[in-house]
Amino acid sequence: MIKNRTRRSIGRVLLYAGLVVGAVFAGFPVLWMLSSSFKSNADIFAYPPKLIDGSFSLDAYFAVFTDPVKVGYFVNSYIVALCVVVITLAIALLSAYVFSRYEFKFKSIIRVVIIGVQAVPPITLLIPFFGIMVGLGLYNTYQGLILTYVVFTLPYAIIMMTAYFDSLPRELDEAARVDGAGSLSILWRILVPISVPGMVSVGLYTFMISWNEYLFALTLTQTDDRRTVPVGIQLLMGQNNYLWNEVMAMSILGSIPVLVLFLIFQRYFIGGLAAGAVKS
Repeated sequence: MIKNRTRRSIGRVLLYAGLVVGAVFAGFPVLWMLSSSFKSNADIFAYPPKLIDGSFSLDAYFAVFTDPVKVGYFVNSYIVALCVVVITLAIALLSAYVFSRYEFKFKSIIRVVIIGVQAVPPITLLIPFFGIMVGLGLYNTYQGLILTYVVFTLPYAIIMMTAYFDSLPRELDEAARVDGAGSLSILWRILVPISVPGMVSVGLYTFMISWNEYLFALTLTQTDDRRTVPVGIQLLMGQNNYLWNEVMAMSILGSIPVLVLFLIFQRYFIGGLAAGAVKS
């Protein structure tokens, strides 16, 4: 008994030590980024490097907030990301309800295709998407970016929402049908209200993908009035000089929306993942 307790104690100590090391390893770059955003470019490269420097300055943040172009990057990201979330959730809810509650021809094949799309590396679709957007006249538009991101987020959203609907008892549908409710009424009035955790999980995933995506945002936009935050950060790295403090400041500001959303909806996010992973 004593040996077992000793082993368990040692195991816990090693586990906590590993967690602390992992937390420091993951958190230090973010802490350094935050510290650098309050420094000048010269202080960032000072030797020896200092995490906390005496020359505390908000100049980088003022430079971001007082520049209409840089503020526009954030506005563009919000417009694109929120539109993608709404469109993805609307389509995913309808599709998942059909996959979960109905049997139809080629259902298994369509499911395999949806899952298979997830295995295609997005970079291989860059040139085809560019050609399609130019051909449709959607190059350098919000619509082009939104349509592209919906294509990438929709398969995962359908899979997750289908798994979540599968975990809900079919007796709810049957009881509603007895009362005369149709399929759409069952979906919007019965299933959607109790599917908030799953919708939050899908919505957060969709928002993060749309907010952080860089490659397609760079390729499918040309002017500053349509570029998003990741592209705007890259544009701060000029040919002759890098505005590292402004890069760090925009990176911090760009991380805040996702962090805030996760903190607010953390309970629903974890519950949605857990519920969607288990079929009752």
